[in-house]
Amino acid sequence: MTGLTRTSADLDPRRRRILYRCWHRGIREMDLVFGEFAENEISALSDSELDDLETIMAEEDQDLNRWITGADPVPEHLPQLMFGRLAAYRPDFDIVTVEALKAKHGPSE
Repeated sequence: MTGLTRTSADLDPRRRRILYRCWHRGIREMDLVFGEFAENEISALSDSELDDLETIMAEEDQDLNRWITGADPVPEHLPQLMFGRLAAYRPDFDIVTVEALKAKHGPSE
């Protein structure tokens, strides 16, 4: 996965904004974790869960990276349930090759 594949046409403005922000974090690793999480979860998240996600998104990428990888403990002020969901998410880090794309999506013809 290298970028947005989900359409945002069916999303309300708040979810569109969050989806965009998830793919444009600043650190590519965080783009992939947040972006793929949002693509798969954004339409099903409640308003309260969106609040929690935005609270987490307000943190600095370097800090988030250390917390998600487990290098540092997650601060107590963050919504723990949402952070756990996000940190447990494993994005698709498949190597992008023509063969891998054909295997995943079929021939392009």
